[in-house]
Amino acid sequence: MDIVISHETTYRYDRPVNYSIQALRLTPCISSGQSVLRWNIVGRGRSPASSGEDGFGNLVHTLTTVGDHSHVTIRASGEVRTQDTNGVLSGAIERFRPLFYLRPTSLTEANEAIHGLARQAKRSADGDLDLGHRLMGLVRDAVDYETGATDAAHTAAEAIAAGAGVCQDHAHVFIACARALEVPARYVSGYLWSEGSAGPFDAGHAWAELFVDDLGWVGFDVANRICPTDAHVRVAVGRDYLDAAPVRGLRSGSADEQMQVQVQVSAAQ
Repeated sequence: MDIVISHETTYRYDRPVNYSIQALRLTPCISSGQSVLRWNIVGRGRSPASSGEDGFGNLVHTLTTVGDHSHVTIRASGEVRTQDTNGVLSGAIERFRPLFYLRPTSLTEANEAIHGLARQAKRSADGDLDLGHRLMGLVRDAVDYETGATDAAHTAAEAIAAGAGVCQDHAHVFIACARALEVPARYVSGYLWSEGSAGPFDAGHAWAELFVDDLGWVGFDVANRICPTDAHVRVAVGRDYLDAAPVRGLRSGSADEQMQVQVQVSAAQ
């Protein structure tokens, strides 16, 4: 499938700042099931500098703005060709061995509720692949999809306590459960095409990957209860959202900041 993507992020400040810098993980990665046909990133009318790959193998661009400014707009757009691999990843850059993804993070720390879900999935699972599917269903049952219920700073424990969240929260809870069972799991940021829903949306998409012996990394889109298909575009990977966030930045001064995101995803004509 050929998928066309437009992603625009705007930072607005309530008073001018004289310096801001954004790290951009907005370029889709290349794997056996995914190739980039064209891609372009523009910020404040120019192409941002490439900083190369981060520690996870994600391509990172850096946009630095010097001089008084009250907003910064970053636009990423292009076309990606995908293939359905039944959720199994191959041919991607791997900087770490799977055991690295057992490392805990503040966003994926397991509490008793998460340990309980993990134990429930483990009791009836026939191997790690089945475990992933059982976890996907249990996590989705425990955390209803509700926009606005959480934000980027919410942890897996907070999402499961609230019983609601978005795809980021589903991925974090799934990862926390898997790691509680000592099965490597990681976070993936990207995009999802849905027929009849070309956007614009206020965010991209996120899912989790579980390491399964004899298969390697396998994706689980908990929010939609499916393994990733050719409708999914994989962009960045990390231990949690903070490692794979599309845009993260810093600014000088004490100005308050608002961020607005618009994403459009459609099938190429």
